Amino acid sequence: MKKANLPEDKKLYECDCGCSVQEGGGHIHEHHMYYDNTCDIYNENCSLNKDLKGDKSENNYKNLITKKYTIDNLDCANCAAKIERVSGNIPGVVGVNISFPLKQITVTAENPDKLLPEIIRAAQKIESGVFIKEDGGNTKSRGHIKENRKDIISIVAGAVLFLGTLIFKAILGVEDYNIVTVSILIISYLILGGGVLLTAVKNITKGKVFDENFLMSVATLGAFVIGEYPEAVGVMLFFRVGELFEKIAVSRSRSQIMDAVDLRPETVNLVADKEVKIIPAEGAVPGDLVLVRPGDRVPLDGIVVEGESRLDTSAVTGEPVPVKVKPGDEIVSGCVNTSGLLKVKVSKVLGDSMVSRILKSVEEAAASKPRIENFITRFARIYTPIVVAIAAFTAICMPLILNQDFYPWIYTALSFLVMSCPCALVLSVPLAYFCGIGAGSKFGILFKGGVVMESLSKIKAVVMDKTGTVTEGNFEVQNIHTVGSLNEDEVLKLSASCELNSTHPIGESIVAEAKRRGLDIVRPNNVHELSGMGIKADIEDKSLILGNRKLMEANSIDISKYNPSGGGSEVLLAIDGVLQGYILIADAIKSEAAPAIKKIKSQGAVTAILTGDSEETAKQVAEYTGVDNYSAKLLPENKVSELKKIRHEYGSVMFVGDGINDAPVLAGADVGAAMGSGADAAIEAADVVFMNSNMDAVPKSIAISKKATAIAKQNVVFALAIKIIVMFLGLTGIYSNMWLAVFADTGVAFLCIINSLRALYSVK
Repeated sequence: MKKANLPEDKKLYECDCGCSVQEGGGHIHEHHMYYDNTCDIYNENCSLNKDLKGDKSENNYKNLITKKYTIDNLDCANCAAKIERVSGNIPGVVGVNISFPLKQITVTAENPDKLLPEIIRAAQKIESGVFIKEDGGNTKSRGHIKENRKDIISIVAGAVLFLGTLIFKAILGVEDYNIVTVSILIISYLILGGGVLLTAVKNITKGKVFDENFLMSVATLGAFVIGEYPEAVGVMLFFRVGELFEKIAVSRSRSQIMDAVDLRPETVNLVADKEVKIIPAEGAVPGDLVLVRPGDRVPLDGIVVEGESRLDTSAVTGEPVPVKVKPGDEIVSGCVNTSGLLKVKVSKVLGDSMVSRILKSVEEAAASKPRIENFITRFARIYTPIVVAIAAFTAICMPLILNQDFYPWIYTALSFLVMSCPCALVLSVPLAYFCGIGAGSKFGILFKGGVVMESLSKIKAVVMDKTGTVTEGNFEVQNIHTVGSLNEDEVLKLSASCELNSTHPIGESIVAEAKRRGLDIVRPNNVHELSGMGIKADIEDKSLILGNRKLMEANSIDISKYNPSGGGSEVLLAIDGVLQGYILIADAIKSEAAPAIKKIKSQGAVTAILTGDSEETAKQVAEYTGVDNYSAKLLPENKVSELKKIRHEYGSVMFVGDGINDAPVLAGADVGAAMGSGADAAIEAADVVFMNSNMDAVPKSIAISKKATAIAKQNVVFALAIKIIVMFLGLTGIYSNMWLAVFADTGVAFLCIINSLRALYSVK
C-alpha cells in the first residue's frame, strides 16, 4: 500500500476492502474517487482496484463522473447491500453507493451511463424485480395503498381463504384435515407465497441460495411435509404482512422526510410583457422576474424588486419568527410569503437555489454510511450462512446425538431458517440516521452524513469562534457615558454627525443607533479624519474631536473622568477641548448564547472560545456566556494548534465557526460546524451547517446525533437479542415455534423501523 501524508488531525479506519480510509469518507469505497487529491490511498488487494484495467497510476482516476439513479422495486435492505457490493466489482466501476431509505444508487466511473445495463443485470441477479433508471428527481410518495396494491390484494385473498378454512373446520368440530381443507390451504398458500416460491426458484438457477425467499420457501414447504398445514400457511401470511408493514413504514419515513425537505416548485409565475405566465421552474433563468403572491413559497433565490412583505423562513432555517423584506433584499427559495405581493428578480436557476441545495445535502447525507453501518453490512455477510449451518446441524445432528425423534428438531431447524435473514439488522442502522438527518432539517441543521452524526454523538469538547458564532458579528452601541453638561442623546447626536460619512463599522454603528433613536443628525464642516485615531470636525461653531484615548492625549484633553470598562471599543467625544462623554461599542452577544452553552455543558462537553480578538473581550464574552476556557489574539494557524491541545486533553472535538479564516480549523476538527450566514469556504469545509446561525442549534445537533446513534445501537442489540433468544429456546427444547421465528424476522424489522422513527420526533 502507498499512502500520502494525511493531516494529523484526520483519523483513519479500515474499510471493507482493507484500505485505510480517511474518517468521514462516507461509503466504504468512496475514497477511490479522491485518489489524486484528497485521500491518495491505493491498495492493490482491493477488488475495485483490480477491476480497473492496466496500470494503477493517477491517470486511471481522472475524468471520473459521479451520477445518481433511482433504484425501483428494491424491498430488502440486505439485498441492497449485496447489490452495492456486486456492482462495485464490475470492471470500470470506481464507486457504488446505495441509499435504501432514499431508493437511490450513486455510481462513480468514467462513463456511468455506459455501465448502467451491466449494473442492472448484476442487481437483477440479486433481486429479480429491481430496475435502475435515470433519477427523475421526484421524491414525492404516490401513496402507500397505490404503491402496495398487489401485495394488499394477495394478502387479503389468502388470509380470507386461510381463516375461512380454520373457522369452517372449527364449526364442524373436525380435528383432522381432509383433501378439501388441505386443498384450500394449498391455494391460500400459493396466493400468499407464490411470488416468494417463484423468486426462490429463479434465484436458485442463478446460484443464489441464502436469501429470504429461499429460506422462507424451504421452511414453509418443510412444514407442509411434516403435516403442519395451517402453520405453513399462517407463517407465510405473517411473513407477507410483516413485509408489507415494513415497506409501508420505510416508505412513510422516506416520504415524511423528503416531503419536508423537497421544497422545489413545479412551476413559477413569470412576469413578461406586463403579463403573468406559468412556466416550469426549470425554465426560469437569472434576470427573470417572478411573482410571489401571499401564501406562495418563494420558488427561486433572488432579489426583491417590488413590494414589501414578511417571509416565514422556518422551512429553511428553522427560525419561527417571520423576516421583513423590502426592495433590494436578497431572499432564498423555500421561504413562505406571508403577506404582501412581491416581484422577485431571479438570481439562481432551480438547480443552484437553496431548495435544491438543501435537498442535495439531505440526499448526500443519507448516502453516507457511518462505521456501525459498515460493520453491520460486513456482519450480515457471515450471519446468514452461520444460522443456516446451525439449522442443518439442528435437523441432522441433534436428533442423532440425543437419540431422539427427528420431527421436533426438523421443525426447530425450519424456524431457524425463517429467522436467518439479516434484513432487520441491515435496515435498522441507516434508517435511524436517516430519520436523524430529517429531524435536523426541520430545525435548519444540515448534517453531511451519518458518519458525521456518529462522530458528533461522541464529542467531548465544543470549541467556538467568537465573532459571528457566539456574538452577532456586527458592532452595536452598548452604553453611552456622559461626563459633562450634555445628556446621552446629545453625545450620541454629535458623535453621529462626525461619523456621518464614515465607512468604518464603529462609525456606522454610531450613526445607526442615532437614527434608531430618531435624532436629528447634522452634517459637519471641515471634517478631518485621522487614520487609526478618530475625527476632527466643526459643528455650529463648535470644535469637536471624536476618537480614541490616544487622540485625546495628543490634543491635551483632560480625560481624568474617563473610566474605561473594557470588553469593546470606546469612542470619546470632546467639545472645545473638554471631554463630554464616551460611547462603548461592542459586538453584541447572541441572546441565546448563554442558555446554549449551559445545554452543551449539560450534555457532558467542555466548552472553549478561540478568537483573534483581545484578551479583555474574550474574557468578558466567556464569563457572560459561561464558557469554560478561552484563548485570544489567535491567528488561524494558532487556532489549529490550540484545537489540537484541547483534543489531546479532552478527546473528540467539535469546532463551530463562520469566517473564511475558520476553514482550516473546521477541517481539522473531528466535527466542523459552520453558521449558515458565514463564508462559503467555511460552509464547504464544515460537516454540519446551521442554516439559522443560531447557537441553540449546537446543543440541538448534538442531542439529535446522540439520539440517532443510540437508536441505531438499540436496533442492532434488539434484533440480535431476539434472534439469539428464539434460537436458544428452540435448541434447548424450551419452546420452538415458527410463528415466533417469523416475529424474530419481519416482526423485529418492523419494530426497528418504528423505533427509528423516534429519531424524527424525539428532539424538540
